[in-house]
Amino acid sequence: MLEQALGRIGERMVRASSATKRNLTSRILPGKYACSHLAGELADEWVEYVEAAGLAAGTVQSYQQAIDNLCTSVDAQLSEDAFRASLGMDQPDLARVVATWERTLPSGFPPSSMRPAILAGAIRVLIRRRAEHPERPVAARVTALAKAGSGVPIGENEELDEFSRTEKQAMVRAAWAAVIAMEKRLETGWGMAGQGRHPRDGSWMSIPDLLWGLAHDAITPSQISDELGPPRGWTEELRSCIRRPDGSLPATTARTVLTRWLVAQLWPNTLDLHAFRVLLVDATAHPPEEMSKLTEDGVEFTPGGVRFTLVRKRAKRRYYRAFKDTSLEMADVIETKEFTDQPRREPSAIVKRLMAVTERARLRAADPEGNLFVRAVVDVDRGLRFCEWNPEAPLARFSRWLEAHGVAVKGKTDIRRLRKSGKVEKVVASRGHIQEAADDHYEETFKNHYAQGTTLRVISAEVINSAQEHWLSQALEGPTVLSQEAAQAAEEGTQLQTLGLTAKEADDLVQGELDMGVTHCKNPYDSPFSPAGELCAVAPLRCLECRNAWVLPSQLPQLLLFSDHVERVRRRMAPERFTAFWGQSYVNLQAVLEDRTEQEVALARKHIAEDDITLDLPLAAHVEFDA
Repeated sequence: MLEQALGRIGERMVRASSATKRNLTSRILPGKYACSHLAGELADEWVEYVEAAGLAAGTVQSYQQAIDNLCTSVDAQLSEDAFRASLGMDQPDLARVVATWERTLPSGFPPSSMRPAILAGAIRVLIRRRAEHPERPVAARVTALAKAGSGVPIGENEELDEFSRTEKQAMVRAAWAAVIAMEKRLETGWGMAGQGRHPRDGSWMSIPDLLWGLAHDAITPSQISDELGPPRGWTEELRSCIRRPDGSLPATTARTVLTRWLVAQLWPNTLDLHAFRVLLVDATAHPPEEMSKLTEDGVEFTPGGVRFTLVRKRAKRRYYRAFKDTSLEMADVIETKEFTDQPRREPSAIVKRLMAVTERARLRAADPEGNLFVRAVVDVDRGLRFCEWNPEAPLARFSRWLEAHGVAVKGKTDIRRLRKSGKVEKVVASRGHIQEAADDHYEETFKNHYAQGTTLRVISAEVINSAQEHWLSQALEGPTVLSQEAAQAAEEGTQLQTLGLTAKEADDLVQGELDMGVTHCKNPYDSPFSPAGELCAVAPLRCLECRNAWVLPSQLPQLLLFSDHVERVRRRMAPERFTAFWGQSYVNLQAVLEDRTEQEVALARKHIAEDDITLDLPLAAHVEFDA
């Protein structure tokens, strides 16, 4: 049964593309399970689905994990009957087994994890695909289970936070240093290869000869390993190429490590290309998976920059983005030979260097899609391959690249956090306009996935605090009110100057030269409601909200009349509208009147009646409020 299951997988692999074959060959080995027949059936569907749908690496791994998890559970549940488990058989009852697996699946993951629902959904997809095939029988109960809704909780997705500015700067600096070092390494490697000859005519212990053989496709890593033998027979020059920092040599993998080192002198390896992805995501703020899928036909250089053709696989959408270069005058640099070796945060400059370092690898790969991210890899079977970049390769993930270049970050080492940092920069640069930052997706997507970062929350808090301080200062910067005693003392001396008035302003205030009707104004040409140097345009309607206003006891009749006017306005206007237009003036006015005694208010009312005093307001005020 095991041989049959592996044979079916092998047949699928023959029909699958070479990239798919290499990625999936070692993933599912039905022989590790007692339910080998069931594992083979699911593996068949999995391999075929990966080939047909062109699934991303992360999704491929999810299906592999789902099959592994289910088969382990089937072995535990069915024990000795596990070998008879099959999707096409009524007994043993796989529908009950799968339902039990789904019910216990969340217990193996952290609370609120989304992983259980993903794995359960993956198994149901494979079963439904098999049920739709006329020559692949599936039991009725199993089909019904797969088509029904899953009872596994979906879980909650924890949004990633962006990298801090310090972390991002360190990352970009490390990426530029890595790119420059790689370019120099490849230049040196090809220079040495030009000095070599075929190892058969030269020496298998000569690095230039080995590089020449690899560069001219005259020898393979497997031949190098066979010819070199154990490290004890190597020259010191060869041993120094793979010596560890502590001076030791790899005990069992020395030849494999050496062949990979030699290949890395001529072509970029998996770890190298992380630097270009970091730089492109930083410069464009576009998804890392779109940057790493750039193709030769998808890059068009223009006189002012570059134009990318980008593919959003999840949305099945192709779109275009142009990026302008920063002029040398604006960059404040001079284009010299030395300058070309310095960092430039321009997509066009970055992609040109990417195309240059991967040119030879792309020629050897002969990729029909023309991917720019192409690497050279020495397989476990010591074969040399030129293939599309896989950033999730086990020993060359983004976390490994950060560690290798001494970049420490807090939280998850996820490249998507760098895109969020770019989104934050766009929001800050556009002064909070979401439509500027959401230039490659919907605004609602931005609100749900990008507006939750630490930086934007801090900015939002600062905006709220600034607004609160603004309105608080307006409330506290109201008029200065003088009591009867203070007004009398001001007329006899210079006490007003101690309150911030100049001698002339104090004298004009006492003489009534600054009377604006409801209040006095120390400087009507320095109003917070009008441009500096222009006469205040809102007096006396907004005087009780102004820091320049001074209220003297002699103005109590006008204040009472103004209070009556505002009360009439309050009765006519909607409460929210009155609060918006008159709220602060009304509060300040009531505070001023509450400081007056009942005798002062009664005397002021008597003066209004006997002297026929009227409220002095501009005509526009009556027109506005009567309308």
